[in-house]
Amino acid sequence: MKYTVAVRALTEFTAKQGDLDLRFTPAPSAQEGIAGHATVTARRAAGYQAEVSLAGQYKHLLVRGRADGYDPASNQLEEIKTYKGKFEAIPDNHRHLHWAQLRMYGWLLCQKLGLSEVRLALVYFEIGSQKETVLVEQYAATALQQHFDEQCERFLAWADQELAHRIARDQALAALHFPHAAFRSGQRQLAEAVYRAASSGRCLMAQAPTGIGKTIGTLFPLLKACPAQKLDKIFFLAAKTSGRALALDALAQIRQGAPTLPLRTLELIARDKACEHPDKACHGESCPLAQGFYDRLPQARQAALVTGALDKATTRAIALEYRVCPYYLGQELARWCDVVVGDYNYYFDTGAVLHGLTLDNQWRAAVLVDEAHNLIERARKMYSAELDQAAFHFMRQSAPAALKKSLDRLNRAWNALHKEQGQAYCAYPEIPPKFAGALQQAISAITDFLAENPTYFDSGLQRFYFDALHFSRLIESFDAHSLFDVAKEQHGGRDRSVLCIRNILPAPFLAPRFGAARTITLFSATLSPWHFYCDMLGLPQDTACIDVESPFTAEQLTVRIAGSISTRYQHRAQSFAPIVELMARQYRERPGNYLAFFSSFEYLHNVAELFRARHPAIPVWEQSRRMDEQEREQFLARFTPAGCGIGFAVLGGAFAEGIDLPGERLVGAFIATLGLPQFNPVNEQIRERMDAAFGAGYDYAYLYPGLQKVVQAAGRVIRTQSDRGIVYLIDDRFARLNVRTLLPRWWKVDWHSES
Repeated sequence: MKYTVAVRALTEFTAKQGDLDLRFTPAPSAQEGIAGHATVTARRAAGYQAEVSLAGQYKHLLVRGRADGYDPASNQLEEIKTYKGKFEAIPDNHRHLHWAQLRMYGWLLCQKLGLSEVRLALVYFEIGSQKETVLVEQYAATALQQHFDEQCERFLAWADQELAHRIARDQALAALHFPHAAFRSGQRQLAEAVYRAASSGRCLMAQAPTGIGKTIGTLFPLLKACPAQKLDKIFFLAAKTSGRALALDALAQIRQGAPTLPLRTLELIARDKACEHPDKACHGESCPLAQGFYDRLPQARQAALVTGALDKATTRAIALEYRVCPYYLGQELARWCDVVVGDYNYYFDTGAVLHGLTLDNQWRAAVLVDEAHNLIERARKMYSAELDQAAFHFMRQSAPAALKKSLDRLNRAWNALHKEQGQAYCAYPEIPPKFAGALQQAISAITDFLAENPTYFDSGLQRFYFDALHFSRLIESFDAHSLFDVAKEQHGGRDRSVLCIRNILPAPFLAPRFGAARTITLFSATLSPWHFYCDMLGLPQDTACIDVESPFTAEQLTVRIAGSISTRYQHRAQSFAPIVELMARQYRERPGNYLAFFSSFEYLHNVAELFRARHPAIPVWEQSRRMDEQEREQFLARFTPAGCGIGFAVLGGAFAEGIDLPGERLVGAFIATLGLPQFNPVNEQIRERMDAAFGAGYDYAYLYPGLQKVVQAAGRVIRTQSDRGIVYLIDDRFARLNVRTLLPRWWKVDWHSES
């Protein structure tokens, strides 16, 4: 059995050495890298061959890759590396790795063309200046073959280990049994759909009620599909920490049912949460866990993979034992683990590590997107950027003198941008080239300064620098999928503005991510209407959709409409008293724990205040702004099986989804809003764009996002097949046909109640 490996992956394994050093930053964006390669190859003479596919074998190792370019006339093979800043700032161990990679390509080319020698050229292309620095060496084919054989031999033991692991893994997965005695109602239907999607290489959208065990119902069939479909990786992506915890619990249950299953699982953690030395820079001269990182990495990597189940705590313990950075150890382990659990951004963000590894290694990856209704807003944030002039002005006051000229130039361009704007907010069809140019010049100046002063640190400058880099990269891809807007405000007696590239349609960015995977399943309790999510996310045309039968019955949940109450902004003051009386009446009929959801903290507080005044005997507690984790836990702790009272919360907030209060812990909910996004200039711009794109601007911008929040909040009430509860939908608009069709099919709604 052959083991296939990319040239880049093999050399990164065998040739990386020394310190972890992130001072060679910023890396060019993907678009800049592609453009840089194109610029270099366009400068070459006629007959120059770009993107040369190469492959070769050593024993049972198949090595393949794509060299950047070859000039037959001069017999020169080139590897192009784009960078920003000073050439001298590129660390020696980076150049060592680049040469190792190019020599591998050199032998593969000699073998392919029958060459006795070849000239190898490392071409370093600086994005800002467009300047090339070319390092050239002449090699005999025999020397290159010796290098190739040595690198392959160093990798071969690892390849044998990985082959043995893959064979054992697939054999065990083929024999794997579901870890419970039986599937729950609806769970088998979901599992079968996931397995079929993996078998046919399609995407799947699965709307499935909360409480059927969606996590294990999607992970198990993908694990079973691994042997037949030759799946290399499964990525489980969650919107919140609670989703990751559910995935890790499900994998633990699968392991308990199959103790000998050789399955490697990894939890990826954000850098700021994994960093052991947040006060130190990521290089060997500053951080002890970066010093000699690549020299100690092999032992840490081996110890981790022997362990197998790598949650945050386990990875950290191994990293500290071998004195390596936990975050970057996790990034390395993602290459070798079978199931990776992490946040959406690890696959869908601009520089997503899992997506990059999938492309580089040509993995057959299966992706699970938990609570996928969140992906639209999360993706919008990933592909949006903001620059605050007030923060920029404050940063300028203490910026180094060497940056004054470029920052002043940017400030002038910034002021000119909004000088003629009469209103507080305005959206523009394009980003002015003068501002974009001034921003790029400021970025280049800061890059050069930081390269020359590696120990310099200023939090304000650093924050602006990374914000500016992100903004600049989104300028490159700016199109109809995004808005450019300027919001003006008075700050210290002067006009200041906030500039925003605001993504409103993530589909163009996400579509390639769906295409890169063998199969992707998006699942949630709220994924209707289908066309809304397909349009917004850019799902393939052949995406399968399934609405899993609910295990719950209409008799379990009473749904009533309070049709005589309007929660519209202009009617809110009049709604306080009738909402209070409705809630108190229901509480007297059935004392217990309730959640009451409102559209804003102000609305919530006004109703709660009146409720306390009129019904002081009924316990009431409120969600407050910016609750920390302990405060959220205290809020939920009030919902005990023997407890009574009403918790007031904001729709779409921390308590409207992702919490589990089964049985008597929660017996009902009051939802005093349709959840519609606020009517403001930004959302009106979104409505206009959605109308132009899909002919349903109000539905796409307001109605569908709002009703999704309502259904999620109502889903807190019925969690198991033994639960019984009631939901009040408080607003006359809930009785409208276009609203009713968006509510779950299994609900039996009393459309004429409470009117």
